[in-house]
This record gives sequence, structure tokens and C-alpha cells, in this order.
Amino acid sequence: MKWSFPIARIAGSEVRIHVTFFLLLLWIGIVHFQSGGGAAAAEGVAFIVAVFTCVVLHEFGHALAARRYGIGTPRITLLPIGGVAELERMPEKPSEEIFVALAGPAVNVVIAALLILVIGAQVDGQTLSAMENPAQGFWARLAAVNVVLVLFNLIPAFPMDGGRVLRALLATRYPRVRATEIAGTVGQIAAFLFGFLGLIGGNPLLIFVAIFVYLAANAETQAIGLQDAARAFSVEETMIVSYETLGLSSTLADAGDALLRTTQHEFPVLDGAGRLRGFLTRGALVEGMKQGGASTPVIDVMNCDIPHVRRSERLTAALDALQKSKAPAVAVLDAEERLVGYVTIENIGELMMLRAASSG
Repeated sequence: MKWSFPIARIAGSEVRIHVTFFLLLLWIGIVHFQSGGGAAAAEGVAFIVAVFTCVVLHEFGHALAARRYGIGTPRITLLPIGGVAELERMPEKPSEEIFVALAGPAVNVVIAALLILVIGAQVDGQTLSAMENPAQGFWARLAAVNVVLVLFNLIPAFPMDGGRVLRALLATRYPRVRATEIAGTVGQIAAFLFGFLGLIGGNPLLIFVAIFVYLAANAETQAIGLQDAARAFSVEETMIVSYETLGLSSTLADAGDALLRTTQHEFPVLDGAGRLRGFLTRGALVEGMKQGGASTPVIDVMNCDIPHVRRSERLTAALDALQKSKAPAVAVLDAEERLVGYVTIENIGELMMLRAASSG
């Protein structure tokens, strides 16, 4: 995710923090300093850090549950509105998806129970309605936050955990794509409700959450649609076969010329035997020119970590490789390991668009 940087690697997952999270800490510190001085500011910041520690543990609940089914979690990113665990994929079996989805809230249940039973934190209606008030007590407020996290995440709307549970339950009766469409629609309705409540209550954070929920629900529906479209085709039927390539001796000036005379956004870099050595993207080309000039060799800025598939494989193999690697393309190789084509997320999206148009 852009504007985020790694702070740790735990259990095989890179924990990243978005720069806007520090703006949240700064804002909390300023607000509490104005009302109570330095001690209040320190307590306010410490409380937010404690809350987001619980959020990270929530995301690791998902990650560890997913690992049980052979699904990795390369990254967990901390945002001002919560955390995002980037699973390589969601399990397709309803029972497995329910288990992974509920693992996160289960962590918050355990945290709240420990705070209440071991530390003696008291959580009641007053605590839940005034969690921002330091007078309620640090541990009581933290326990209350975990209770709210459980309740909020169990709302049956994407992208909350409850939405994934809803999708899994619907998938026992409907095809997975249809189940996702229904859960996505519920998520978008929930987003409008959050936005409305944020507007009438003057709560900008709730409005931001509404926008995030709406976009995430829409993105989830599109992603499942892509997977469904990919199942119906082979790599050979959909791969890009008309393209320009660059050589190992090419410079960014050569790449710039190719960019101008084609509609390509990425260029395969081949050796003399036609074997792929990497891909140069338009973004890397522009950034490379800014840093080193047009004479910079493409091999200095190209992406060398490119997954590959065979033309006989189903398109789902290419889509999975794209989603797991975050690479600009998936190479299609022949028996001699030579490049015969490639697949991008854009051309899979175009396939989905044409398929929808032809069926409509």
C-alpha cells in the first residue's frame, strides 16, 4: 500500500504502518494537550497505541487462521481507521471462510475478557458511551473498545468480518459470485447509513469509514467477478501476444520511444535467446528517468520478480499469481522457457467487461 512503511515482521507477515496514522497520533496529542496538558496528551497517545495494538492482534487472528488452510498473509497494514490483513486469497469453502472471518473478532473477545476478568476493568453502558473520556479509566476504556470492535466487525456487510460470514452462509445456497454480490450490496447500503450518520452527527471519521466500506465492498465484488471470469478461459485464450520488447542493453531512452509509439504500459525485457529477464513498467520508466536520466539501462530499474505460467493453464493460475506477487504482469513461457505472451490485471478486466457485454 502506498504511503506505508514496514515496522516489523511477525510470524511471516510484514507489519506496515500508513503515514496518516501519525497524523492521527498528532491530532490526539494536540486535543488532549489543550484540555489537560502534557500528561493528558501522553495518556491519549498511549491509549490510541494500545487500541491499535489490539487491532493488529485482531488482524493476526485472521492471518493465523488463514495459515491453517495454507493461505499466507504477506502484509498487515495499520491505517487510522483500523488494520488490513492482505491475505493471498480468501478460502472458498464456506466453513473455512467463516473460521477465518471470525478469528479476528475472537481475538478481541479474548482481550476484553482478560481485561475484565484479570485486570478488573468494568465495562457498562456508561463506559461504552464515553470511551473517549479518560475519567472512565484506561483499562475499562480499552476493554470497551474491544467490545465495540467485536460488535462493529460482526455487522453483516463487506468488508467487515460479518460480511464475510454472510457471504459464506449465502454461498451454501447460491453460487459464490452471487453470494458476493448480495453481501457487497449489503455493504454498500451500510456505507450509506454510516455516511448519513456521520453527516447528521458531524463525525468526519464515520464519513471516512463509510467511504472506505463502500469502496472495499465494490472492490470485493469486482475481485470475485474477475475470478469467476478467469475460470472459464485458458491462459492461451486471453494472453497478450502482440507487444514490443526491450533488450538487456536497452536504455530508458529506448523504452521511452517504445512507450510513445505503442499503447503498452509494461515492456518485457528479454535476453538474446528470447528468455524473460524482467518487466519495465511505465512508472519505473518515469521514475528512472527522474533519478538517472534517459541513458540509464533498463536492467537497473526493471522488475525482475515476475511469476510465470504455461499457456495450457487456466486463467485462474495467472490471476492468482498476479494477486499474490503484486507484479505488473505474469509471463507465459513455452517449453524452452521463452516468452510467448503475458497477462495483466487490465486485460483480465477487459475480458470480464466483454464477457458481461456479450451476456447482456
